[in-house]
Amino acid sequence: MAIVAGIDSSTTRTRIVACDTDTGEVLRAGKAPHPESEASRARTTEADPQSWLHSLGEAATGGLLEGVRAIGVAAQQHSMIGLDAGGVLVRPALLWTDPRSSGAAAHLVDALGGPAAWTEAIGAVPAATYTIAKLRWLAEFEPASARRIAEVLLPHDWLVWQLLGHPQRRTTDRGDASGTGYWSPITGEYRQDLVKLALGHELLRLPEVLGPGEPAGHTPEGLLISAGTGDNMAAALGLGLGPGDAVVSLGSSGTVFAVSEQPVVDPSGIVSSFADATGKHLPMVGTLNAAQVLRSTAALLGTDLPGLSELALRSTPGAYGLVFLPYLDGERTPRLPNAAGTLHGLRVESMVPEHLARAAVEGMLCNIADALDALRSRGVTIRRVVLLGAVGRLPAVREVGSQLFGVPVVIPPAGDHAARGAARQAAWALAGTAEPPHWELPGAVTVEPAAEHLTMGQAVRQQYGVVRDQTHPELGEMA
Repeated sequence: MAIVAGIDSSTTRTRIVACDTDTGEVLRAGKAPHPESEASRARTTEADPQSWLHSLGEAATGGLLEGVRAIGVAAQQHSMIGLDAGGVLVRPALLWTDPRSSGAAAHLVDALGGPAAWTEAIGAVPAATYTIAKLRWLAEFEPASARRIAEVLLPHDWLVWQLLGHPQRRTTDRGDASGTGYWSPITGEYRQDLVKLALGHELLRLPEVLGPGEPAGHTPEGLLISAGTGDNMAAALGLGLGPGDAVVSLGSSGTVFAVSEQPVVDPSGIVSSFADATGKHLPMVGTLNAAQVLRSTAALLGTDLPGLSELALRSTPGAYGLVFLPYLDGERTPRLPNAAGTLHGLRVESMVPEHLARAAVEGMLCNIADALDALRSRGVTIRRVVLLGAVGRLPAVREVGSQLFGVPVVIPPAGDHAARGAARQAAWALAGTAEPPHWELPGAVTVEPAAEHLTMGQAVRQQYGVVRDQTHPELGEMA
């Protein structure tokens, strides 16, 4: 039995899984937090990349990598590691979570001529998270550092480079490259003119974008290292997604993406076009409000998330006419940056905990359903939805989600899906085949909506839509 390993280096920790190359069965697993450096103590949005190597070593203890023949690396997207002409780190890495580049992102959007110009160039409108926005921030606030930067690596690029022993060749993959803001998943080419627009000069060297299944090289010990990719792309690989599949990831905010054969160009900028790790595309929509809506409502009702779910299931579809617009932190999709949450339809009979709990679940999921519709409106086919996150496993979210989304909802088992996807990519590179190996996802639960439930879901969405449009008529003006 051949064994491969997958690494997922997130913002806070490293996870590693060792898998059977034929079945994808996880044989061993380990994890370790990133050690706290001076940079991370001073500012949580910066990190010393060496800390990622340290936690990788900690996670791999106990013989976890024994017998492994190939390794794949997934890591947080968008974060920026600037090196000088000699390959020396210029400053601590800027993480994707750094909010300081929000103004720089807005300046970049205007400098190129607005959202439509950016979506035509790279398939997306750069936000503060994007690597290119961090380059612009450096040029504005740390010009001496900006002038020294000769090349930029993403976290997965840097880790692969370290594992390979610092070769002259730098590599990346199309999935992670599509989150930089200066590589286009539409044309498959870098845009040095956009780099210059942000940084003030072109980069001396850009990582080679490897093809799907193409290895990055071998370690000095002969271990094969695959191309690697970003965390969302690796999760798609680990879940075994294909065209027609969409993922709804319910963290504090929401991420909705789907596998598409073609890139998506949305002039409004609502849909961002990313590439995946298999030669296809991952158009993505983000919402600001997801799990936090349920957590806040649970706290208001003096319960926890399981308690909120139990309350919601005591109510009925439509929550007795109670509608919760969940824009607690403004909203990105739909574009309502200055909005607040709204509770509509209060009557004596609806002012009970179970109806408020139901309205919170329905409101959060109706907003996610609007994001799915944004993908559909751009030609993306959605035949089933995979729910990720602890909130996605709540019984009320599973049941109501299947009604509102109008397609089967799959709840995968809790697991390190990005690390498993990185391992699957390693198995692919090791095999040298045209397609990745077929790995089953054991333990997944599918909720199939009955016809009468779909009718109820449509009624709930219609009720929600009326309140949304009446409360925010500006949405009609934006359309």
